[in-house]
Amino acid sequence: MASHIPVNHRLQPFYRFLAALAGVYVLVFGIIGVIRTGSHPLFDQHLNASVFGLRENLAFSIISIIVGVIVLGGAIIGGNLDHFINLFGGMVFLVAGLLMMTLLETDANFLNFQMATCIVSFVIGIVLFTAGLYGRTGSLTQMEHEEHFRTHHVHDPEHHNWAIPESAPRPVENDPDVHRFA
Repeated sequence: MASHIPVNHRLQPFYRFLAALAGVYVLVFGIIGVIRTGSHPLFDQHLNASVFGLRENLAFSIISIIVGVIVLGGAIIGGNLDHFINLFGGMVFLVAGLLMMTLLETDANFLNFQMATCIVSFVIGIVLFTAGLYGRTGSLTQMEHEEHFRTHHVHDPEHHNWAIPESAPRPVENDPDVHRFA
């Protein structure tokens, strides 16, 4: 995990709202899916039931309800729990989209995905992962240390187990040989 994720970012409420919106979407998708696929087998791959234009089966609906509740619950609770749920959830959605895309035209497509479902999974994954990146909370001191490290060229305020001992400090900001974005 990257160690310099912004603390108390000014757009944190906006990203938290986007994560909550993604959670509501997944939850409603799952609830409607259970209603439409409740009488069919759990992993039915030949079912043409769709919700919001996406095919699904009962297993996919149940998983969607569970994930939607977790993401929405994290957004309601907030704090660093929301931060970790969104980071982890974003990665899960991205990996699930890739995995299911490789299984689309096979008998292993057990969640009845289609290409549109993979794309929606990628979009939700990106939204959640971005919300996780900007959702970290901390004390005013932590925020000031991170902001000072970001805007000034000083030693890293956090200790890293992988860091080289006594590494060279970052270059001075007014040094003409150093480019800010290099």
